[in-house]
Amino acid sequence: QVQLVESGGGSVQAGGSLRLSCAVSGSIGTNYCMGWFRQAPGKEREAVAVIDRDGSSAYTGSVKGRFTISRDNAKNTLYLQMNSLKPEDTAMYYCAARRFCIRPSIATTLLTQYGYWGQGTQVTVS
Repeated sequence: QVQLVESGGGSVQAGGSLRLSCAVSGSIGTNYCMGWFRQAPGKEREAVAVIDRDGSSAYTGSVKGRFTISRDNAKNTLYLQMNSLKPEDTAMYYCAARRFCIRPSIATTLLTQYGYWGQGTQVTVS
């Protein structure tokens, strides 16, 4: 049984930083992509950053240059380093995994492609 567990959320002031982690247990396969998604109150869930097994990554425009997605395949862990945080980054952040994926792009990412989801971790920027 696959489980994804996020951690690292919290409350920070604008301009601050947070690092989210997502630990994966269970077997997803070999060539799977992972991603960070977020959902603010009253808004739809959106893709923030995605990455494949080899490190090919993509970001939504609003976080480019501020957020960095990475993964440690040996530790089955996904990370999101968030710098220069803004109030508009406030949301519940979810990690997710998608099987049989290489070189993902934000433009073609659909929530329905990701079959495994964590419970989310709250990020609040004031």
